[in-house]
Amino acid sequence: MDKINFSDIGRKGAVSRLLERAGSSMRHSSAFLPSKNGVVRTSSRLWTEGIDFDLTYFPLKHLGYKCFIGTVGELYAALARPVSINVRISVSSKLEYPQICELWDGIIVAAKEHNISCIDLDLGPSRNGLLVSISISGETDGETENSKKQAKSKDLVCISGNVGGAYLGMCLLQQEKARIEKSGSLAEKMNLDNYKMIAGAYLKPEINPGVLDGLKESGIIPSYGYFIDRGLADAVKKLNEDSGLGVKLYSDKIPFEGNSFELGKRLNLDPMSAALNGGEDYRLLYVISMSDYEKFRHDFQSFSIIGHLAKSDVGTVIVMPTGAELPIRAQGWKETE
Repeated sequence: MDKINFSDIGRKGAVSRLLERAGSSMRHSSAFLPSKNGVVRTSSRLWTEGIDFDLTYFPLKHLGYKCFIGTVGELYAALARPVSINVRISVSSKLEYPQICELWDGIIVAAKEHNISCIDLDLGPSRNGLLVSISISGETDGETENSKKQAKSKDLVCISGNVGGAYLGMCLLQQEKARIEKSGSLAEKMNLDNYKMIAGAYLKPEINPGVLDGLKESGIIPSYGYFIDRGLADAVKKLNEDSGLGVKLYSDKIPFEGNSFELGKRLNLDPMSAALNGGEDYRLLYVISMSDYEKFRHDFQSFSIIGHLAKSDVGTVIVMPTGAELPIRAQGWKETE
């Protein structure tokens, strides 16, 4: 790790050195030429210290990786391949060039995993902690865009992995932070031994970069796609609004990390509530035709089929094992009776 500080090289020198760390495989520009009939899409997010992350327990390299994943997911939901990334980092006085290198390395690792070929960066000062702004552009090919079928009742709702773990992981990290602060001992360490997967769901979420190739090879084109970053309920509400159809989810089909319910009991949190409204799981939700069921189940075994579309008067409901249908509520949505 470089021991050089910002005062030694200045803003321009720091930007140049960081871009060099990205390697020669990436062009230093965020502009790219789309293919014929391609549809360009862009996803942007701002990450704010104290609101979106806590540096007392968040490794900077993991943070950089997560900032990329949390931004690129919207492109995969729209069936767009990421091509270019534009990063702006506002640095507070408590961080120096070596720490920003760690953050940047996490972004670059994720960008390379997802085949980013164009990159741009700028740095600036911040009075109120670290700020990371990321904008990622990609492209949906014209054939995919024009081949989407209209969704209909009984189409299947699928998600790309476990949900609820990120919120539980964040709550666990906050609990451990409070315990250590109360102890007053600098030698204390967080006890995450039994919940490393759940803590990892919050600290370093992942998206399979091959998902679009897999869909293309299978000949499956989802009619709708959503990025689950504000809870499963939020994505389902958007699906209901966009499609004009009802959505039924089945509680016993929603996938959870193995010890989510054990941790939920310890934290006095309901894992189902964490899945529906917790946020930051960074999963993909796709709607596929019932006719693609066998092919999808065979080719996408990491996905879970958790429900289906229904008639519009159904609204959005979750079906319990008893058969009871409960309305799905989502934060940020105005509910009407």
